[in-house]
Amino acid sequence: MEDNLAWTKRHPVSNVRWVPADEVYANDYNPNSVAPPEMKLLQISIEADGFTQPIVTYHTDKGYEVVDGFHRHVVGKKLRMSHLPIVVINNDREDKGDRIAATIRHNRARGKHTVDGMSDIVLELSRRNWSEEKIGRELGMDADEVLRLKQITGLAELFADKDFSEAWEI
Repeated sequence: MEDNLAWTKRHPVSNVRWVPADEVYANDYNPNSVAPPEMKLLQISIEADGFTQPIVTYHTDKGYEVVDGFHRHVVGKKLRMSHLPIVVINNDREDKGDRIAATIRHNRARGKHTVDGMSDIVLELSRRNWSEEKIGRELGMDADEVLRLKQITGLAELFADKDFSEAWEI
């Protein structure tokens, strides 16, 4: 039976641990936002029920970068908890683009993102040479959504590699 469970070690949830709160820090790309009433509810939930989900992180030289669970992380620090529950995503996710995609997948599976924030994410991934197809596949978007988000921010930069016909001839 033990050998049958060897595969579980690959899954971060198999290794929840409590780490010092000051070693956990926010990423710089999360477009998710939570309204004040929901943040208050999250705090009440953590105070009443405790942490029911760990904070998903990636281990860096600085500590543990939040991939998912930013708001749980904020509430834990607000409550002055000395330690926070975390899991660390698989270490093959070392490229920032992979971590951005993981954050977006976690968030989109749950709720909504701001349009400006998602447009910034598409711009960031495009700068990392991700194709429109890869962005769509990795973030769960269809081609039209990727295109619309490209049109909002950084339009000239995002379409610099495209060939266009001359509209006017002189």
